[in-house]
Amino acid sequence: MIASALGMLPLVLLLLLALPAAVQAQFSYVTNNGSITITGYDCPTNPVALVIPETITGLPVTSIGGGFTGCPNLTSVTIPDSVTSIGDSAFYGSGQTDPSSGLTALAVNDSIMITGYNCLSNAVVIPDSISGLPVTSIGDGAFQDCLSLTNVTIPSSVTSIGAAAFRSCTSLTSVVIPNSVTSIGPRAFYDCSSLTSVVIPNSVTNIGDVLFLGSGNRYTPSGLRALAVNGTMTITGYYGSSDDVVIPGTIAGLPVTTIGLGALSDLNLTSVTIPNSVTNIGDYAFTDCTSLTNLTIGNSVTSIGAIAFSGCPLTSVYFRGNSPSVDPTAFDEYNETTVYHLPGTTGWGTNFAGLPTALWSLPNPLVLTTGPAFGIRTNQFGFTISWATNLSVVVEASTDLDHPAWAPVATNTLSGGSSFFSDPQWTNSPARFYRMRSQ
Repeated sequence: MIASALGMLPLVLLLLLALPAAVQAQFSYVTNNGSITITGYDCPTNPVALVIPETITGLPVTSIGGGFTGCPNLTSVTIPDSVTSIGDSAFYGSGQTDPSSGLTALAVNDSIMITGYNCLSNAVVIPDSISGLPVTSIGDGAFQDCLSLTNVTIPSSVTSIGAAAFRSCTSLTSVVIPNSVTSIGPRAFYDCSSLTSVVIPNSVTNIGDVLFLGSGNRYTPSGLRALAVNGTMTITGYYGSSDDVVIPGTIAGLPVTTIGLGALSDLNLTSVTIPNSVTNIGDYAFTDCTSLTNLTIGNSVTSIGAIAFSGCPLTSVYFRGNSPSVDPTAFDEYNETTVYHLPGTTGWGTNFAGLPTALWSLPNPLVLTTGPAFGIRTNQFGFTISWATNLSVVVEASTDLDHPAWAPVATNTLSGGSSFFSDPQWTNSPARFYRMRSQ
C-alpha cells in the first residue's frame, strides 16, 4: 500500500524493483515534498552491480540518505543525475577488498571510491586506478581509526576527500594533498594527534568544518596544540592548566595565523591575548569559556567566525587593529561588554556585532604598523600615532642607533586620539630611525 496524508509522517516503503542490470534490489525510502530519499538497502549475498533508479512510484529520486554501508558484494553503483544529495558515510565499507593493498573500493558512476582499509600496514599508496577505472574519491571514514597508519600517498586522480576520511589516525605524521583535490569533508583530519603538517592546494574550494580539531603537536610551555598548514600555524587545541593564555606569534619558527574551529572552546580561561600574527578566528573558537572576561585581539585579525565567543561573560574586548569582518553571532549581546579600539584605526562605528564601542586610551604613544597609512606614501615615509585625545607628541629622528643624535622633526597634536606623521626628508639619509616623546 502506498499512501500519504497532509500532516502525517512519510511512510517507509519496501519495494522490490526490477532494475536495468537485471538485479533485484530492495530499498527503503521516504517521500518528501514530492521526491524520494532512499534510506536503506538490503545488502546482497552475491556480487551485484547496482543501478539506482531515477524515479520510484513516479517520483524523482533526489537523495541517498544512507543504508549502503558494509555491503561487500556491492561491486558498483550507478547514481542517476536526479540525485543531488548523498548522506554521510552512505557507502562506507562497501565494495570489494583487495588482499594485496588492504583497500576496499567501490565503482561509482565509472570511477572508484576508496571506502575502507584493513589498517594492516602503516604506509599506504593509493593507486590512481583500479580495474581500469580512475580513483577519484576517498570516501567518508575510509581510513578512520587506523591507529598505526603513519603515511599515505594520495594520487593526482583524486578530486575529493570525504568526511572523517582520516579521523583519529593518531600516528599519521604528514599529508600532501594533490592539486587535483577540490573538496575536503568535515572532520577529515580530526584528532590526528601526530600530524605535524598539511599542505592544502589552491584547488581546494570546499573545506568542511572541524577539519583539524585536536590534530597537531603539543607545544610546551604554551599548552597549545598546533598544526602547520601551508607554512603557517593553526591552533587546534589546548591542554595546559593556566587560566591566562597568551598565544605566541610564532611556533616552531612559523607564524601563528589561525585559531581553528572550536580550538579553545569549553575551557576555564579567564584572559586571552591573541597576537598580531593572527588573521582569522574560526567558528566556535572560544565558545562556552564561561570564565573568560578579558580579551585582547592583535592588529592583523580580519575575520571572526560564528559563535566564536558565545557563552563567554566578557566585560572588555580590546582590538589593536582595524575593525574586522565579524559574524553577528560571534558575541553574546546580552553581556555588559564594551569593545575598545585604538584611536587612528579604521572601520569602527558605535557598535560592533551588537556591542557598544569606545576609544582605547593607552598609557604611552603607539605607532600603528598596519594598514595603508604605514610605510612609504607619495615619496614620504609615514605612520599613524595613536595615544589619547588632544595630547601632543614630538617625533624625533636619528641616522645612527649606535651613536644617536636625536633631532625633532615634527610635533603632532592627536586630535581624536591619533595623528598621521610623515617625513619628506627620509630619502636624504642612508638610514633613518624615529622615536616619540610627549611635549
